[in-house]
Amino acid sequence: MTTRIARTIAYALLRRIHSGSLTVIEDGRKQVKFGSGAPHATVQVRSPRAWRKLLRGSNGLAEAYAQELWDSSDPTAVVRVAARNAHALDRVRAVLAPLLVPAQRARTLLNANTRRRRRHDIAAHYDLGNELFELLLDPSMTYSCALFERPGMSLHEAALAKLERVCEKLDLQPDDHVLEIGSGWGAFALYAARTRGCRVTTTTISREQHRHAARQIGRAGLQDRVEVLLEDYRDLRGRYDKLVSIEMIEAVGWRHFGTFFDCCSRLLAPDGAMLLQAITIDDRAYEVEKASRSFMNTYIFPNGCLPSLGVIERALKQRTDMRIARLDEITPHYVQTLRHWRANFEANLGRLAELGYDKRFQRIWWLYLSYCEAGFAERRIGDVQLLLAKPGWHAMRSGQSTHTHALSGIGA
Repeated sequence: MTTRIARTIAYALLRRIHSGSLTVIEDGRKQVKFGSGAPHATVQVRSPRAWRKLLRGSNGLAEAYAQELWDSSDPTAVVRVAARNAHALDRVRAVLAPLLVPAQRARTLLNANTRRRRRHDIAAHYDLGNELFELLLDPSMTYSCALFERPGMSLHEAALAKLERVCEKLDLQPDDHVLEIGSGWGAFALYAARTRGCRVTTTTISREQHRHAARQIGRAGLQDRVEVLLEDYRDLRGRYDKLVSIEMIEAVGWRHFGTFFDCCSRLLAPDGAMLLQAITIDDRAYEVEKASRSFMNTYIFPNGCLPSLGVIERALKQRTDMRIARLDEITPHYVQTLRHWRANFEANLGRLAELGYDKRFQRIWWLYLSYCEAGFAERRIGDVQLLLAKPGWHAMRSGQSTHTHALSGIGA
């Protein structure tokens, strides 16, 4: 009876699809189509238990997919249809959001953002094994949105184009000392030191990333210009000419965005500038999403949270003397980036199995990559590069625009 009730509720929700279409196949033959037009997706329900799981939101969706209770030849299309029709559900969630505040506060207390907790959460994703990321990413090991500046660019070329764009926006010079918060696997630090001759201090709290980055810097003979730290950003000291943070802020946690920007401002010279690349969520969805239990912050990035542009602006005004000197949206490029990552992942499924990444892991990660691609394609989430300037920063010396919120629309 529970399954029948769950199925009835699910079908009632599916009948509300007004953009795109979804075909549901049950028992291998029975087909029901909801909505019309593109994008179109097809779902095979392999077990009635899937309906009970699906009523638990994105976590239930992921659990059911991992257990093969449902399947699709194109999970990205499934998520795109869901994203296009999420607005009605968003309104309901917004009404219920105030009722969830006590639970959010309790969860925050239980998962306090201590240094030990942050290391544990980061390790749960970034310490899964460097072999995994070597198979997924381009040779530079860039785990962030690339820039496909012209047709036909390879993932590696686009990753280097993004790193070049970061260096250009900050007008990096040989006498600059640059701080990077969130090393990744060392792609930016290596590129900046090689192409600009500047000094780079980069920090991560992932042991696997630290090990890989230090090894790559040693192989490149750049130990005199690049220092790799294994430190929390809150423990950093000193003063730097420029600061870079590429898609790291999502791991800070919603209660600590102000602390993050306060630390960045403190570490920057009075005439310094910061390049922040951030995955963002719409301001209207932020309050509902920030402390909810979702597929992404449960299975993929534990306790992560996407900031909104409004949240970033408020934190800058309240906690720093920095201003937004330039804003570039690069969201369309993430769709292409993720397609390359998915292709790499699919091409290496056999090797992943040999390395011990079982079928459940592979399905969770396949859904993760599809989930993100669909989110960017449907603009549920976005990706931006923000040039943040201290009062003494003279942007015109490098030809930078000084207009706050100068949206260039790269690739749009």
